Amino acid sequence: MPHSSDALWLNVSPSLQGFDRPLLRCLSRATSLAQWEYQQTPDEPTSFAIALVLLHDYLKSRDRPIHLLGHGISGLLGLLYAQRHPERVRSLTLLSVGAHPAVDWQAHYYAQRRLLPCAQQTVLRQMVYSLLRCPSKDTIESFVKVLEQDLYSSLSPHNLFRTTNLLPITVSVPLLVCGSVDDGIIGLNQLQKWQHHFEHPASHLWMCPGGRYFFHYFYPQQVSEQITKFWRTASMSESLHVKEAFINSI
Repeated sequence: MPHSSDALWLNVSPSLQGFDRPLLRCLSRATSLAQWEYQQTPDEPTSFAIALVLLHDYLKSRDRPIHLLGHGISGLLGLLYAQRHPERVRSLTLLSVGAHPAVDWQAHYYAQRRLLPCAQQTVLRQMVYSLLRCPSKDTIESFVKVLEQDLYSSLSPHNLFRTTNLLPITVSVPLLVCGSVDDGIIGLNQLQKWQHHFEHPASHLWMCPGGRYFFHYFYPQQVSEQITKFWRTASMSESLHVKEAFINSI
């Protein structure tokens, strides 16, 4: 990663990276943006500990903190990293991550598999309706394959036998939480609960007017504008903190 990069996009769901590209194109016009990806094979156990070590190895050679961003379970990885290494994180942006941050589309999928006596493909088709706006028949079948691949290659901690739940995690770095008003996976209540766990004065919640779970794909320009505005606010807050610390030291 070039040391000139100011922001790092995290991706631990390679099958879903197509939904990130419109936003990444917008953000790359505003700052120097790098990407970090993690993929596991079906034979590997899900381990956030391993992913966190690899991410830290990737970032520890930097001479200054970086803006971290992630969608869904990738955002959870960023949240865990910011909790452990706040000195290396300039700010954190979470997209489609609720106050109980382990919840993702797979948590809903496995809950339905346990409740409904249906085949995997049937439940995946229902998930497509929950994730996308009025999908066409061709889109449904194509996206079913994408979701199926994500079940096997992403870092999501859920499986057919157990759904992981995490309590809210607080971080000391500036935190921007973005969600959609019509998201059926991360509900409005889960997003609003974040406001009780903001520690930094620059932290805040922004709601997209639509787009559901992948709102950053459908509204990339609006999301990019909110993120870049947040970065400016976080930088101003950081400068003010440094100035106050200097004055107090005199």
